[in-house]
Formats: sequence, C-alpha cells, structure tokens
Amino acid sequence: MRIVLPGALPEPREAAELAAYLTKSAPNLVRWMARARHRELPADPAATGCMPHEYWQLLAQGFEPGPDQNFATGLGPLRAGGQSSPEKPVWLAELVHVAPSRDGAALLPAAELAITPEQSVALFESVQAIFDEAGFKLSEPGGDAWRIALPEPFAQQAASPALVSITSVNDWWPQEPQARPWRKLVNEVQMLWFDHPVNQERQQQGLPPVNSLWLYGGACDRQIARPGLADTQILELLLAPAVRQDWSAWIGGLETLERDMVPLLSGAARATLVLTGRDRIIELSPGPRWAQWLPGSRDTWRNWWSPRS
Repeated sequence: MRIVLPGALPEPREAAELAAYLTKSAPNLVRWMARARHRELPADPAATGCMPHEYWQLLAQGFEPGPDQNFATGLGPLRAGGQSSPEKPVWLAELVHVAPSRDGAALLPAAELAITPEQSVALFESVQAIFDEAGFKLSEPGGDAWRIALPEPFAQQAASPALVSITSVNDWWPQEPQARPWRKLVNEVQMLWFDHPVNQERQQQGLPPVNSLWLYGGACDRQIARPGLADTQILELLLAPAVRQDWSAWIGGLETLERDMVPLLSGAARATLVLTGRDRIIELSPGPRWAQWLPGSRDTWRNWWSPRS
C-alpha cells in the first residue's frame, strides 16, 4: 500500500507553526511518522516542469527523460495510458481557461472547469479543420484533453497544466521559433471560441469559458519502464489549501485524512506514505518497532518536517 499526499509538506516556517496543530488534529498519523524511516527527494518544479506529486508518479513508474526533455514530457504517455506506438511521442492538448493577471496570464486547468463530454466534442469539431490545415492532427474528443499529433520537426519543453495554474502562463509559454505554428494556432482557437455556443452556455451557468488549449507531453511510451501504480492511492485533499496557504482548511483536511487514512496504514504491514511540498518529497516507510523506544524518537519527525536549513 502506498498513499500519496500532495500538499502535505508546508514550507519550513509554516511547518514549524503547524506542528502543534498536526499533533492535535492527527495524533495517530504523527505516531506513525515518528516510527517511520524517511527519505527526502528534491523536486524543483522549475527543473521538472511538473508538480512534485506528478514527478513522484513518473519516478515510481521508471520514467527516463531523453536529451533536452524534462520530466513533464512523461505526463503525455502517463496519462494517455499506452495507446500508441512505443516509439511515438505522445502529446496532449488540455482544454483550459486563460485570463489576464498581474503577472501576464493565469490558467485554470480542465480539472477546475467541469467540462462535459458534449462540450468537449462540440469544441473539438469547431477547430478540427484549422488544425488539419496547419498539420496538427487532433483525436479522441470528449475528454478534458485531446491527443494531438504534431508536424515534424517539433519539440519544446513541457509544463504540467497543474503547475502552470499555480505559477503563470508567461513562465511556460513556448518562445522557441519551432513553436511559432502552435502559438499561431492557439490564437486562432481563442478567437473561434470567444463567442462559441459552448461558452455562451457556460457563461449562463456562471462557469468560466473554455477559451484555450495547453500543450504538453512529448515523451514516448517506451520511456516508462513500469507502467501503472498498483496498490497506490493519491489523496489530494491538502493540495488546494496548501497552494492557497489556507491553513485553516488544510488542518480541516488533515483531520479528515486522520479519520480515513490511518486504518489503511495500520492494516498494511509495509505501507509507504509519500508527502509532497512545493519543491520536495518525503517518502516514509515503516521502521523497526524498537526504534520508538529510543530517547527523543517521538520528535525525530520534526527534523524533516520543518528543516532549519
């Protein structure tokens, strides 16, 4: 059993202040952490191009980026589920909302847009012809992201839509000369979808319009050595509060996890707990039972929970 908790590691200063709440709101979880062995992994999103929990999923499945690829390129084959030739790059175009912001432009990923299959198909049909004319072949309408075959040669660094949503579009928008056809195509899509019936309907429902696409992926199926995450649960209850730094909601989520998760940990002899923060990952595995009797062992978890340096 592996349980992954995105957003479970606050920054060190906040973590130090939250430690007391952690022991009150999740005492069983703290006792489990105090007995566990820990391993820390760096997970800088600026280098990987993805959220730390996405990076961990790629590591766990043996993804190997190629030359000039970051880890986010592996999200293409990871999410497409091995439905193409092992040697063929897998690209995805995710349906998103983009709006002006103080930093240039902000993105809402598909997971926050409640896009129906019917809306996805209607938007797909409205742009398929211009994609064909530009040499970009779309497929698999109806979902939150469409498969897309790119003209050769085409390469760019990828960025996870989830990461872009908590940073800025401008930080990740491709500027390479070879990406110019894609930038031009996205501009045409934005104009076509400005008053599309789907977005008129969404506006009446009080929902953000689906007004753009975010391209990511580019790796091949063969680069994932161990496809699938058997016996793994990814619980994202803490992620949104951590991103917003809403620590009251974060503590509330922690209490829910304490109730729901501890029975899973106690019932699995070799359970692994994975905690992720802004730029690091902590993997916890059960330590020897005798370790809990060592002097000061109950507080050793604080050393990695809130490191001083």
